[in-house]
Amino acid sequence: MSLSSHQHAIRVYYEDTDAGGIVYYANYLKFFERARTEWLRALGINQSIFLEQNIGFVVTKVEMDNKASAKLDDLLTITTTISRLKSASLVFSQQLVNQHQRILCTAVIKVACVDLSIAKPCIIPKSILGALKRVS
Repeated sequence: MSLSSHQHAIRVYYEDTDAGGIVYYANYLKFFERARTEWLRALGINQSIFLEQNIGFVVTKVEMDNKASAKLDDLLTITTTISRLKSASLVFSQQLVNQHQRILCTAVIKVACVDLSIAKPCIIPKSILGALKRVS
């Protein structure tokens, strides 16, 4: 795996599914969020430090294409790449596949950097932007 993408594995638990053992569609958004967060951790970016400085990242747009259902006990792999990086926002492209390498869901997710003290967009801190530029 190159630095320009990140893979994160997630097991489907009972709590992720409906009564029929199928993953509820909104849980894919949670899975994608976890994958993006783990990539940031791997890059040495700890979001809690920035929250202490009133800097946060908020999802501003989601385009999600559900192609097939994940099921109880499936082992899912989410691949994340940065498709666009600007000074105050970035766009992630994410793909979720099951253990049989079948694509179940794809998403394009735009995230903006926000000064939480005033609830307004702001420039991504240099330490984060530098790390993201190295991998995009």
